[in-house]
Amino acid sequence: MADKQQDDVLYRVVRNDEEQYSVWWADRPLPEGWHAEGTEGTREECLAHIAEIWTDLRPLSLRRRMAGQSAG
Repeated sequence: MADKQQDDVLYRVVRNDEEQYSVWWADRPLPEGWHAEGTEGTREECLAHIAEIWTDLRPLSLRRRMAGQSAG
């Protein structure tokens, strides 16, 4: 079994306009439609942060539509 190589790359947490989260390399330009959330660290640290803050996985547009249906 091969040893897992240590990942010393710095990542950042990114979010799109639908409030969906991901990790991205900190030294690369962000893809269109994605914005830095403010957290940087190892991939594992960023994923742990996402797991803490992204509790509703539904896209923002779906949450808004569902909220409008329940209000009406």
